[in-house]
Amino acid sequence: MNRVAEIKQEIQGLDAIGILSYVDNKFGSKAVFTTSFGIEDQVITHLLASIRSQAQLITLDTGRLFPETYYVWNRTLETYRMPIRAYYPNTSAVEELVNKKGPSSFYQSIEDRKECCYIRKIEPLKRAIQGYEVWITGIRREQSDNRDQMEPVEWDSSNQIIKIHPLFDWTLAEVELQLKNNFIPYNPLHDKGFPSIGCQPCTRAIQPGEDFRAGRWWWEDKSKKECGLHQITK
Repeated sequence: MNRVAEIKQEIQGLDAIGILSYVDNKFGSKAVFTTSFGIEDQVITHLLASIRSQAQLITLDTGRLFPETYYVWNRTLETYRMPIRAYYPNTSAVEELVNKKGPSSFYQSIEDRKECCYIRKIEPLKRAIQGYEVWITGIRREQSDNRDQMEPVEWDSSNQIIKIHPLFDWTLAEVELQLKNNFIPYNPLHDKGFPSIGCQPCTRAIQPGEDFRAGRWWWEDKSKKECGLHQITK
């Protein structure tokens, strides 16, 4: 039995805090959690704090974040007193991209947008999670068609790491209830029609009835709406 299958079997029937406790007991400081300070990530941060997890919390600062994201970042540090290690894009790569194509090349084509995502998010992520054995994420199945095809425990071949999604089967209502019941700090943009929050130039509020991720890269085809951090790599 491979490690992914073993973990799937061992966490079967556990709730989110049970899964995180399992990860903490089995992997300790070899586990890493990436947060973008969205509501799912805030719930996981709260749960990690409640069990005094040994997992390292990290975030990617792309240089294009909303002011509200920095606000909730500070609130999270104040509330949970857990270190959150920040990773940034390679300065020379950003300079080369902007000098060659301008500050808004991501609007020109999917290829240009993915190039920007790679420089600002994917390359820093690869540095950030290198050396860890398990990567905890806030992915939920219902967030997009692409994520519905994922599994709660996966092998990420591109990063050579096991991914675990403790909230995979949660609904949005369950996440919001957890926020309310535990007074968890969250990004105020969520109250202004932003269910999914990324870089400021690539994120807008959605209208009632629109898809959960309609506000991310809204000028692109729905099937292309991933930055590359969470591609299916089976």
